[in-house]
Order: sequence, then structure tokens, then C-alpha cells
Amino acid sequence: MNRISNAYSRLRGQLGAVENDLIDEFVSGKIDRRTFLRHGSMLGLSLPLLGGMAGGVGLLSGSTPARAEPKAGATIRVAAVTPAAAMNPVSIADQGGLTLLIQTGEFLCVTQPDLTLKPSLALSWSHNEDSSVWTFKLRSGVTYHTGQTFKADDVIATIDRLADPKNASNALSAFKGILSKGNTKKVDDLTVEFHLDAPYGSFPYVVSSDNYNCIMLPADFAGDFEKDWTGTGPFKLEKYTPKVGANFVRFDGYWGEKSLPDRVEFVFYDALQPRVLALQGGQADMIDQVPVAGGQALLNDPNFTVIREKSAAHEQVHMRCDTGPFQDKRVRQAMALSIDRTKLVAGLFRGFAAVGNDSPFAPAFPSTDTTVPQRKQDLQKAKQLMEAAGVGKGFKVTLTTERYIEIPDYAILLQNFARPLGIDITLNVESQDAYYGKAVFGQSDWLDSTMGITDYGQRGVPNVYLRAPLLSDGTWNGAHFKNPEYDTLVTQFGRTGDIGGQREVAGKIQTLLLDETPIIFAYFYDYLVVTKKTLVGIPPIANRLFLDRAGFA
Repeated sequence: MNRISNAYSRLRGQLGAVENDLIDEFVSGKIDRRTFLRHGSMLGLSLPLLGGMAGGVGLLSGSTPARAEPKAGATIRVAAVTPAAAMNPVSIADQGGLTLLIQTGEFLCVTQPDLTLKPSLALSWSHNEDSSVWTFKLRSGVTYHTGQTFKADDVIATIDRLADPKNASNALSAFKGILSKGNTKKVDDLTVEFHLDAPYGSFPYVVSSDNYNCIMLPADFAGDFEKDWTGTGPFKLEKYTPKVGANFVRFDGYWGEKSLPDRVEFVFYDALQPRVLALQGGQADMIDQVPVAGGQALLNDPNFTVIREKSAAHEQVHMRCDTGPFQDKRVRQAMALSIDRTKLVAGLFRGFAAVGNDSPFAPAFPSTDTTVPQRKQDLQKAKQLMEAAGVGKGFKVTLTTERYIEIPDYAILLQNFARPLGIDITLNVESQDAYYGKAVFGQSDWLDSTMGITDYGQRGVPNVYLRAPLLSDGTWNGAHFKNPEYDTLVTQFGRTGDIGGQREVAGKIQTLLLDETPIIFAYFYDYLVVTKKTLVGIPPIANRLFLDRAGFA
């Protein structure tokens, strides 16, 4: 016990109240090592310091098992999903486009497999007393592929571009209500300050790889990214052919360790099975994301390696709260009660997922209040709710969604689950570009449909899930859900810096959403990447494919 006290007492006078609260929770055993490292990195405590503190109290896990080391000089071939639209960092919204974007572009910080934040173009960050101003120190000696030097002006221009509502940026899903255009300030060439709209304890995640549009671009970026793919990353573009593929080569001027592969080649496919056949036939070395539905042949094949990472990624089923048959929350509750979530996870995902409870609070988040009762299938109660809402005989509705991973199969299952209630669901499954449209209200089947299913990738904290699709003015509020009490609770959650306080607010949010049920969160799926047995060095970071340390053993 003395060793524990001595290890932390030296830091007490240097840290603020939120940091000391985190230490107290860790020492008392209220949070585990993973949560301690994750939350501490967000607050700006360095990972070496956090790891040393964790090790000092004997909570480091056992020694890391030996792994095969990748050799340099390889060409890695990826069977990838076709990007849904032009490569524009401001508006990109699909997995295929994101995977390409991060081969050449970099973020200020990057979410790691344990959900800690690793410095990248930012060396460190800190906050003022109420977390309303965050100061980021930038890395020196960084150059773009074009030879320009990375500096504070680039950060300001990039963030202002993304935070400007006129640009219809997808990053507004994270920025809206948190950081406005013009509030990123230059201190010097290697220091920027973010003056937030309101205190926000999880802000570093907002400008991390969690916010996939936030790759840093030169201040004079003119908007034509496909012209030269300028970035600071370990790879630079060799060739890009829309709808066909993209080749990248090592950038020898990279600020960090030079990439191990000489080249990375992406070949695009519109469907999963051709990608599976490409890997099985030796035309590809890996598939960037494999759903369980349709991917069983690979997942059960000992000739391939499955990289599995638990995540908060999920598919949201939104139901319009302002028009149509789901205006009455009792009907939305009935739809949610029709689903057998245990069978859904077992059947659709073969166990590669966790059951959801109709809120964004996944089991992976330490802020989730696990005492909130789990919603289960209850057809009798669902029918009673339908009768009480005046639709006991059922109704017809169209469910519009995207053709992506297991979503079409999920839509069929929802159709079957709803049938005993008399809800007759017609499916309208579209291509991703048709479904998302311009991703703004009035120009998007996603945001304008009465009922829909939308894929949401991994985030290190639940904040984007809480804000963009559920706030009254949320940029991705396909449910058209407006609830002042909810809005207030989400603001409170964002301002709360300590884990215990977040969990208390989370419980209130979870309870409210179970009652209102604007969105069904039935599961949170694992992120699966399948590679050749000999391909190693790919970090298991959900929805983010980093290949610079990959190679063949």
C-alpha cells in the first residue's frame, strides 16, 4: 500500500481535480487498467506515464506473447469495398473511402486498440480548469508529400473548413455545439488552442481518428483531393482509378518510422463474395472488413488469420418520431420488443457481437451504466402497446437502407420479427451512394426515410453517437427526435470529466431512450479483418486500417 501511495502522491500537486479523481478511482479498484489508460490519455497524461503508474501497482497484464516480426519491402494487396463517392476529406462518409484516406492522411492523435489516444501530428494536449480551452502542441519537422511544412496554420484551416456549416462536412456530427468555425487559435507555429462552445471533457477524441474527416491538410488546400492526395502520412499516392483501385508507395520523407511495405495496392469490389474469392484464390493478401454474414468460409478457415476487435460499431434502426406510424412512442417500443436480441447476435453474428439495449452505451464504454435493465423480446407486451396506440391490426411501412456488410440480412430479420405484430415492412435496399445522398435533410434517403438502418463505425467514446443522431438539432437525426430533457442530459454528459459522474448521467440517458425508443440499438458488432497467415503487423483498431507496420513474416 505504501508503494501505491508513494507512486501517486508525487503527482497530486501537478494535476487537476479531474485527473486526481481518475487516480482515486483506479487506486480504489472502481475502474480497471484499460479504463485508466484510456481516460488518462484523453486528459493529456502521457502513455508512458500512465503505463508506469499502472505497472507500479502491479496491474500490468502478463508479458506480451512473442509475435512474428514483419519483414520490410513487401507489396500488400487489399481486396477492398468500392468507395461510395469521390475522395473528398470534408464530405467522405463511407468505409471504403475512409480506408483509402488514412493511407496518406494523418490526424492529430489516433485511437488505439485499447481506446487510448496516441499522439500523432500532435505531441501532447492539455486543458484549462473547466475543459473549455484545450491546448495542443504540434510535432515539428513534419512535411507534406508536396514538400510543404506542417504547422499551426494548417490545423486552423483544416478545422475551420470542417466546422463551417456551409461545407456540409460530416465532421459536423462531432463539432456541432462543441467547436465552431473561427475558434481554433494560433499560439505559435507549433501550438494551437481550441476555444470550445462549452466545456467538453472528451474533446481530444473530437479531433482524433474517431472523427474520420479530421486528417490535416495544407492551409491552401483548394478542395481537389484526388488531384494529388496530399498528406503527411507514411504512404503517398502512386495511382488512383475511381471504381477500380488505388496504389500507394512508401513516402521516404515521412517524419516517423518509414513504412515497412514498399507498396500497398487496393482493388475495389462492389460485393463481398468476389473479395472472398480474391483472398482464397491468392489475388489478395487481406480483406479490410469482413461481416459474419457471407464471410463464414474465411472465418472458419485455418489457412487465414482473423483479426478480431470488440467495438462500439453498430447499425442504428431509426424510426421517424414526427410523422408516419412511429409518431407514438408505444409503437416504437413495440417494434423494439419484437426483437429477440440473443438469437439475433447468435444467428447473424455467430457470437461476434454484444447485445444492445437501445442506447449508444455499448458494453465497451466504461461510462455505460450496466444496472439499467436489458430490454428483451416480449411479444405480448408489444401487442398490448400496439392496441393502446390504436394500431392493433398493424400497418405497412417501408424500411430504406444501404447494401453494406450484414445490413440487408438484418433488414430481413427485422421484417420477420415485426410480422407477428401485424407490421408489414417493405424493404428498399439501395447502394451506399443512393442511400446517403448528400447526407443532409431533404437530400438523403437516410435522413428522410420513415424507417431506416444506418451503419455507425467505431468511436472511442459515445459522444458522436449521443449527439449527431439524437440531439434535436443533430446533423444525422434520421429519427427526427426532439426531446429537451435528452438534449440537457447530453450536454451534462459532455461537461462531466470523471468516470463516476459520466456513469450517473449515462444511466439517466439510457433510461430515457428506453422509454422514447427513437432508435433501436440491437447489437454492437466486432470488427473483423481477414489476412493470409503470413501477413502480420496490422493493429486491431476497429474501422481503421493502418498498414505502415505490416509485412510478411
